[in-house]
Amino acid sequence: MEKAAIRLSGLHKAFGRNKVLRGIDLEIPAGQVTVLMGANGAGKSTLVKVLCGVHSADEGTVMLGDRPFAPASPSEALRAGVVTVHQNINDGVVPDLDVASNLLLDTLADGAGFFLRRRRMRDEARQIALRVGLKIDVGHQVADLTLADRQLVAIARAMARDPQLLILDEPTSSLSALEAERLFALIERLRDRGVAVLYISHRMSDIRRLADRIVSMRDGRISGLFEEKPLDYSGSVRAMLGHEITEVDIAVPTPGRTVVEVSDLVLRQGARPFSLTARENEVIAVTGLVGSGKSELASVLFGLERPLSGAVTLDGKPHRPASARAAIEAGVFLCPKDRLVNAVVADFDITRNISLPFTRRHSRMSFVSRRSERGAARRMIDTLGVVCQGPGDGILTLSGGNQQKVMVARWMAEASRLLILDEPFQGVDIQARRDIGHKIRETAGSRATIVFVAELDEALEIADRIFVMSEHSIVGEHRNENIDVSAIMAEVVDAAATRAEGN
Repeated sequence: MEKAAIRLSGLHKAFGRNKVLRGIDLEIPAGQVTVLMGANGAGKSTLVKVLCGVHSADEGTVMLGDRPFAPASPSEALRAGVVTVHQNINDGVVPDLDVASNLLLDTLADGAGFFLRRRRMRDEARQIALRVGLKIDVGHQVADLTLADRQLVAIARAMARDPQLLILDEPTSSLSALEAERLFALIERLRDRGVAVLYISHRMSDIRRLADRIVSMRDGRISGLFEEKPLDYSGSVRAMLGHEITEVDIAVPTPGRTVVEVSDLVLRQGARPFSLTARENEVIAVTGLVGSGKSELASVLFGLERPLSGAVTLDGKPHRPASARAAIEAGVFLCPKDRLVNAVVADFDITRNISLPFTRRHSRMSFVSRRSERGAARRMIDTLGVVCQGPGDGILTLSGGNQQKVMVARWMAEASRLLILDEPFQGVDIQARRDIGHKIRETAGSRATIVFVAELDEALEIADRIFVMSEHSIVGEHRNENIDVSAIMAEVVDAAATRAEGN
């Protein structure tokens, strides 16, 4: 085996009575990609935060090469060569600064003199961007970039540090297939240069593409190590969950009456018009690359954006809500993607995060009933299996996957006519994904449900019908029975090729 870039021995970490890490023994070798898998709440994020100086371990040691490693802060970890790209993109970029300042932020923080030479900064930033294939004007404000471009800026910033250990936490969650492939090529170049890479992901496509070895975590412990070729992917999932994962068998039900009808919709200039119908007791998945128009369609259905042309009806009546509140009152609910920017209220507990859009339903006169709110929260915690101490826990005390469950729970807590879920499985492990999908289907009888997902596996596990979206239009429709997966992939690949030719 290669000399270990980093070695963890007997690592423990607890928050109050909650023991998160329970004796972690792990080597992360130089020149290899170690994939870390674990169910939500297994301790992955805490482990990463210990390595990057956010938390200190209660017990145990970490060795970086031949030296003890116990960073007191993220900046100290950076100086030692441990670089982390967090799942929350805003932890890796400063939205109020331009791209050049973000790419050079760590250098500036280390001391770049009193006067900044903007031209020199931008030249250096362009060189960093060029090395990682980042095609963005470095003078642009990061706040004006798409989520995918912010992700690439965060990754480029990390690469500029010439790391010994690079930690990537769900890095492809906001990237298109082409952007993800560019990232994979970068990771492989770093691996070949002897950098140790710790790659945290639930996406089996990423894992099959990159992993030299797989480490599984469960309940704060290492539950499996897989290094022999070919890698045992099924075994790694079994070690992560503690049991076999069953295949999802979709039985497409008879749909009810029409809830939503979209006619000749045009989302942007030059896009082809498209139509679709969503019915009661039906779950529709819309899949496609990042930037294909999925989120724009979700925003149009919820009233946050207006199409260029076309019509939408809800229960046979024109549907053009003037605001999010109007959409909610009409029974149209949207669970948006990027929970930390668009959904989570950091200062609220789980209860208030779930009840927030529906406080009127928990109120009498002008008083909100905390008892009613807590009852609804407890019901949804049990329904979706949120791992927590209770409904009064702060939302940020939960793992990323359990925060995502709470956001889905918010919009499933009340009856709706149309439930729109935009990337509801972001940061959620495979078992939790199955559980959420089961609850969505189980409760679908009295509404129409549209789920927007980038991963085809997620669409196949949840949908009665699957639509493929590209260039802000629908390019394919498939009933989820004896489905031709290759036909769907061909539509997605053709869309990717068309976009690549246009760039």
